[in-house]
Amino acid sequence: MLGTIAAVSVAPGDVVSPGDEVVVIESMKMEHPVRVHVSGVVGAVAVGVGDTVNEGDELVSISAVDFEEAEFVDRAESLNEDNREDLARYRARRHLVSDAARPDAVAKRHSKGRRTARENIDALIDAGSFVEYGAFAVAAQRSRREEHDLITNTPADGLVCGLATIDGAPIAVLAYDYTVLAGTQGFINHRKTDRLLEVVRRNRLPVVLFAEGGGGRPGDVDAPGVAGLDVTSFAAFAALSGVAPLVGIASGYCFAGNAALLGCCDVIVATDDANIGMAGPAMIEGGGLGVVAPSSIGPVEDQARNGVVDVRVADEREAVDVARQYLSYFSARETTPHRGDDTRLRTLVPEARTRIYDVRAVVAALADVNSLLELRPEFGAGIVTALARVHGRSVGLVANNPHHLGGAIDRDAADKMARFLQLCDAHGLPIVSLCDTPGFMVGVEAERNAQVRHFARIFVVAASVTVPWITVVLRKGYGLGAQAMAGGSFHAKDLIVSWPTGEFGGMGLEGAVRLGFRAELESAATDAERDALEERLIRAAYERGSALSMASHVEIDDVIDPATTPEMIRAMLVATADRARTGRTMIDPW
Repeated sequence: MLGTIAAVSVAPGDVVSPGDEVVVIESMKMEHPVRVHVSGVVGAVAVGVGDTVNEGDELVSISAVDFEEAEFVDRAESLNEDNREDLARYRARRHLVSDAARPDAVAKRHSKGRRTARENIDALIDAGSFVEYGAFAVAAQRSRREEHDLITNTPADGLVCGLATIDGAPIAVLAYDYTVLAGTQGFINHRKTDRLLEVVRRNRLPVVLFAEGGGGRPGDVDAPGVAGLDVTSFAAFAALSGVAPLVGIASGYCFAGNAALLGCCDVIVATDDANIGMAGPAMIEGGGLGVVAPSSIGPVEDQARNGVVDVRVADEREAVDVARQYLSYFSARETTPHRGDDTRLRTLVPEARTRIYDVRAVVAALADVNSLLELRPEFGAGIVTALARVHGRSVGLVANNPHHLGGAIDRDAADKMARFLQLCDAHGLPIVSLCDTPGFMVGVEAERNAQVRHFARIFVVAASVTVPWITVVLRKGYGLGAQAMAGGSFHAKDLIVSWPTGEFGGMGLEGAVRLGFRAELESAATDAERDALEERLIRAAYERGSALSMASHVEIDDVIDPATTPEMIRAMLVATADRARTGRTMIDPW
């Protein structure tokens, strides 16, 4: 290189060893040390400080004694690492970011039966896969607090986030740290969030959000602006809906901004001690609405019953397990199946058509062993929604529940089903619909719940669904409710089949007979004659509406042995696996 001699470290007669510096050349404001690769004695020094040298100029001559290149390499590494101030400073700062630097905060978390943000992340992801973003961030409070205080007490500005893998599949994770300023959202951690979410959007990565804490942090006095309402984190997170799976985990207090992000997730998993609300005690009191305890706001009992929470769990350990299971349906679309005894499907629906049965037992029998994850079990009791695998393939299962209103679809069941269809369609899961419904709920009181609009959601959403859709009629298939379970029409989707117990009609057959044959029944001479005529007409209606009769008119595609249902589903999923999908832009939060 071309440069100037900045230093000469040897003189004639000096003994040098591999790695010793002899001169330093300065070029383009950078210092370049020249070291020897041999052991020997310095003969002549051809340059002095200030000399300009060019490529090929002699600097120092050395009489070699021995060649020890390996020793030089070891010594060079030692020279690069030992007693370096920059590495020591880095390691000390890195330690302050870790849980080990805050034993009191960790002990307090453990005393409450909870884990730290970093412990939750470690439990979620593959070991050694975490690439953290913004670890050295601190709260935007330098004008009111000392730097050391901020480094020590506001590590990562209360948000641990980055990229990782679960079972080898890439994800992103954001964990609010309740031990740092109560998990509030600061100016800097919003910047971290926005940075990571852009990477997530670009790479279409699933996200796991640990949402524990509050909303905006008024103590961040270094933040520019006035109200901070131009922050983009909420819009950026909401824009990921339908792009990739979003899982929210709530444990402890989850209020305001944390709850807003949580509500955007596909699935919310909450622990028994969670409280979830759009405002915490301070905001409620500030609004003149009284003084309330945080434990009174949005307890998990309420939020599971009203549909906010999809899966209720005992603790963070179980929540992490559920998050991993949920993501597995999308990261591994096909796995090695483990089936139970499919012949039991033949007896789960009683032959006596008015006898109740447990539809969850049917759902469990269709699913591979230990593959079932039910969502919103306490909300919309008339519909069961679950993710599962059938012969190793991921599916979304939706089923009428005859234990609730005889399987009639009410307002909450309609909302629950419509959103579940969106979730499946957004992430490419085929839909298996198990139909056993007398139709939509009716009555004066029912109509006060805006059913017209809520029921229409199923038809509108189903019409836009692009994933394969298989309908299996277990027993009742009546009216508009049955059409909704089949995607809007018995011929709207890919396949509709029935078990031998299936029965069909435009409405309940007893009601249809009484309405359609009112004149004949009223003209009967005696009550006994009228009852006998009604019984004959109803029996004939059931025969016409039987599964085999429907199949003979090709109103359904087939009648099947219940034990063959899982294999039929597998065959259909193979046949439709390569169908192009238009996709969905978002999943309705409700």
